Amino acid sequence: MSEGGRANTSEGGRANMSTRPLSGKIVIATHNAGKLTEMTELLAPYGLECVSAAALGLPEPKEDGTMYAENAAIKALSAAKATGLPALADDSGLAIDALDGAPGLFTADWAGHPRDFAAAMARVKRELEVRDVTPQGAAARFISALVLAWPDGETLIAEGRISGTLTFPPRGTRGFGYDPIFIPEGETRTFGEITSEEKHGIRRVNGKLEGLSHRARAFIRLVDKAGLKETAA
Repeated sequence: MSEGGRANTSEGGRANMSTRPLSGKIVIATHNAGKLTEMTELLAPYGLECVSAAALGLPEPKEDGTMYAENAAIKALSAAKATGLPALADDSGLAIDALDGAPGLFTADWAGHPRDFAAAMARVKRELEVRDVTPQGAAARFISALVLAWPDGETLIAEGRISGTLTFPPRGTRGFGYDPIFIPEGETRTFGEITSEEKHGIRRVNGKLEGLSHRARAFIRLVDKAGLKETAA
C-alpha cells in the first residue's frame, strides 16, 4: 500500500478516485482517548463536528487485517455503516528495525488488557536485549494509516510515518502509548516530553503544510486527498 493511496478493503468497501464534500458531523472511529484527542485537534480547523465511536456506544470491530490501512478501514467502515455518517479511523504502530518491525500491527496488543504501556515499553527493552541489541538508540519508526469512510463503502486512505530512535528509561508524561521512549528525527526530546502542538500541530511553511508526527503527516495527505478547507476563524 503506497502512502496517500486509495484503500482496497475486504469489508465491502469500494475505493473511488473522486472526492466528495465533507461537512457536518463525522465519527472518529476509536475507543482510544489519546487518539481521539489528537484526531479531534487535527480536524478542528475544518469546521467538522466530531463524535467518537465510544461516545456513541459502538462496539470495537475485530481488526484482522494484515496492513495498517486494512485495520483502519475495518474500523472506519464499521462506524460509517452503523451511524450513516462519514467516519475517520487510524491504525498505527511502532516498528523497530532490530525486532523485524515488531511490535507493528500488534503495538496495542503488547500493552495487554487493560492497556499497560509501561509494561509494553519494558517488553520492548527486554526483546531488544534478548537479541543482543542495545536498546538505547535503537532505530524505530511510527506509522499511521488514516481511512475516511462513507456509509456507502467509499474509502480514502492516507499514510504517514516518522523515523527516530528509542531511549530508556521512558521520559515524559505527555502523549500516550510508547511516546515516552521515542525520540523523533531532528529532536532530542521524546514524544512524551513535547507539547501536543509540537507533536501533531500542523503549520504552513512556504505554502506547504508540515507536521512532525506520523499521524499529522498522514492527516496532511488526507486533507489534500479529501479537499478539506479550513473554515474562517
